[in-house]
Amino acid sequence: MPANFAARFRCPVCEGDSWVTLSDREESHDQILAQTWDFKCRYHGPQRGKPLEVLETAPLDEPQPLKKASPTFAVPIPLNPPTKKTPRASERISMRVPVVIYGFAKNSGAFHEDTETLTVNASGALVMLKAKLEIGDSVFLIHKASRHELEVRVAYLDRYSERETKVGLAFKQPIKDFWKKTRKQPRTPKTLKVVVKGTDANGHRFVQSAYTVDLSQDGARLDGVGFLTTPGQTIEIRRLWRKKRYRVVWIGPVGTTESNQVGVFGIESEKDIWHVPLPEGDADKPPDKSKPPKK
Repeated sequence: MPANFAARFRCPVCEGDSWVTLSDREESHDQILAQTWDFKCRYHGPQRGKPLEVLETAPLDEPQPLKKASPTFAVPIPLNPPTKKTPRASERISMRVPVVIYGFAKNSGAFHEDTETLTVNASGALVMLKAKLEIGDSVFLIHKASRHELEVRVAYLDRYSERETKVGLAFKQPIKDFWKKTRKQPRTPKTLKVVVKGTDANGHRFVQSAYTVDLSQDGARLDGVGFLTTPGQTIEIRRLWRKKRYRVVWIGPVGTTESNQVGVFGIESEKDIWHVPLPEGDADKPPDKSKPPKK
């Protein structure tokens, strides 16, 4: 016999709760709770997700209890007003962190993508992916700098273009220092002339000369690169006859002394195009003064 249900959903963007009435449903309470539904956040528009709570309601033609009014049909009702939002585990911040996302997509099969975060917090991250995923899918995330790997859940989808989608990935539980910005290797100031080859924002190939500002075991900072405007691009850097592919992870802000500078992270870790002695170790760790300096 058909039944009416009130389902509570949570917006993955603002974490505000919304109620939606599902009328004349043949599904059971558990089936309603397990399925993914469309709902609308008053502040961020159409969303899709699984309900956090499902209540069976009386038929629409029966009087409702005075103390607990039923939600208006098909109109989400945020439980918390904008001025009293439930606080996050941590605030989202814009941070470009190279990551690898892999797993299995129902529509396209197994996938493995190198990408980077757009925003992060202690509960997950927002990334750009080509894989066609669905809300509720489980995939794996690898932090390329720390090599930490986690199973994460797809909690938010926003189609960015025909080929790419912004995907919100949620941890099973908040991890306070997962995105901590620590440099694995210290930088060494070094000026070397290089040739940079890549594709600009308009899809046009370019080849240009540039100079290194500093080097590390994992990457480098370049000056004089004017064609790159978006982190995440892959470029080729050639030093003399040696070449290596790098991922652009940082671009200097326009109008500052770092304009036309880019930070890159090596993709092919087995290659060394610099042939320059570089220190190893943790850049954030102070030097050990207990040992006498070498003479």
